[in-house]
Amino acid sequence: MSKLDHKKNELLQAIIKSIKSIKGNNIVSLNFTEIENSICDFFIICSGTSNTHVKAIQENVKRKVQKSIKQKPWHVEEDDAANWILMDYSGIILHIFQEETRIFYSLEELWGDAKMISYK
Repeated sequence: MSKLDHKKNELLQAIIKSIKSIKGNNIVSLNFTEIENSICDFFIICSGTSNTHVKAIQENVKRKVQKSIKQKPWHVEEDDAANWILMDYSGIILHIFQEETRIFYSLEELWGDAKMISYK
């Protein structure tokens, strides 16, 4: 994969800013740009405190990213109880979890070879 271009960096920052603005927890990104045959350039992972918070994060990201950089998610998936939501922006995939579900799936450990950045 190529190095991170300006448009992807802009999307990455817009998503992270949107998560922070609604108090999403434990935000990290996993950079796959140096990993051959990866499914995307980045995962962004964050947690919400409840199913309502998880849904609110999703709606906030969708609204603010569309408003600020005119980009909509290509695909969205979620379970019925909003324990997790996946928003696919093509090169960047956002995973929003309730904390227990995040621990269960443990994506940060599964993709341990990706460079991880934590956002405070």
